[in-house]
Amino acid sequence: MQPVSNNAGKMKKYVLISLAVILVVQMHAQRQADMRQTVEYLASQELGGRFPATRGDTLASEFIADKLRKLKFKRVVREKKNKGFYHDFTYGKTEQRTTHNIIAVVPGKDKRLRNEYIVVGSHYDHLGMGGEGSGSRRPDTLGVHPGADDNASGDAVVLELARHFRKAGSPRSIIFAFFGAEEQGLVGSKQFLDWMKHDDKHRINLPQDVKGIVAMVNLDMVGRMRDKAMSVSGTGTSSSFKAMVEDVAEQTGLRVSCVPDGYGPSDQASFVAADIPVLFLTTGGHMEYHTPADVPSTLNYDGMQQTLDFTQELVARLAAMPQAPDYISVPSSQTMSHAKFKVTLGLMPDVMGASTIPGLRADIVVAGKPAHNAGIRSGDIIQAIDGKPLKDINEYMERLAELQPGTTVPVKVLRGDETIVFQVHLTPPVK
Repeated sequence: MQPVSNNAGKMKKYVLISLAVILVVQMHAQRQADMRQTVEYLASQELGGRFPATRGDTLASEFIADKLRKLKFKRVVREKKNKGFYHDFTYGKTEQRTTHNIIAVVPGKDKRLRNEYIVVGSHYDHLGMGGEGSGSRRPDTLGVHPGADDNASGDAVVLELARHFRKAGSPRSIIFAFFGAEEQGLVGSKQFLDWMKHDDKHRINLPQDVKGIVAMVNLDMVGRMRDKAMSVSGTGTSSSFKAMVEDVAEQTGLRVSCVPDGYGPSDQASFVAADIPVLFLTTGGHMEYHTPADVPSTLNYDGMQQTLDFTQELVARLAAMPQAPDYISVPSSQTMSHAKFKVTLGLMPDVMGASTIPGLRADIVVAGKPAHNAGIRSGDIIQAIDGKPLKDINEYMERLAELQPGTTVPVKVLRGDETIVFQVHLTPPVK
């Protein structure tokens, strides 16, 4: 028979563990609720798609800045209330528009590291009402493009990261940036970096110049996680990044696909161009991308919580590195591969390797393009092209590079439990 005191000790330990579990569950539930609220507001019909310099853009700016002000963040310009978080800029040649980046700072606690800054960013703008030339994948349909995944999802995660580090602190300083006019050509992030290259007595609580920024983490389209898979680009832009990302992925239970270069159509590319190491997080494309159907109800909020946990640990490690991450120039794999392609199948492959089945999943098959015309559909897993097997995105690009326009080749896919071979007539990419 165990002594009573020993049993009491075990009971106390059990109660403490149970309370800790309950607190974690409650915290996750609250963070998910907060992220959902952010997405539902930013991607609401009221905001009209958040096109720069529109009423919706203004409302989105005020919403984000108000959150930062209430959390008592450090401002970046000598203005009162919400305007203290606005970095205003004007862009455009034929039609000029004025909008903002929304920026706040957590000063570092370590005397040796606090003058080194990490930027954690996302873009908050979108396509407005769509239409011809807007970037909409439904250019003939005028209607609100809500941009729930692109990129209210990233904004929601970054706001929660800001809330966490405002309370927890950080050895290095952290800049939380919500960039405007990203869809117009990464305008906001380029304007921010240009601003940091020049003296401005109006600017406060930021590094003296752009050299004080030692790393950038960008989140864009992180709301549609599948099979706990995520793509992280830029893992080759610093010597320590790939091992760090893989270790954090193992710790948080995610399946991460690492892409060495930091280029690509989002704001981290502006920082790579300034020789700053980057990490770009995304859960990938989908059929609702750049359409009016990118609405809050399509998002995976459990997945966003996993993205939040992963990014929080990643940023914490970056902020505590004994030495600033070195920068390595990595050629753009996208530029190199696109240059040698003479054909297109007209699909968006699963760049994250989310499928555990051998082959490469076609995430989006575009109507009217060769793959769709042959009968291939979104979700099919491509296992061979022209008789040659493939297992990942790299082998897919190798197969495409071997093909010629005007020819017809067999493409073997797995659809459910059925293996089907389609004859695909190849056409050149649209220039």
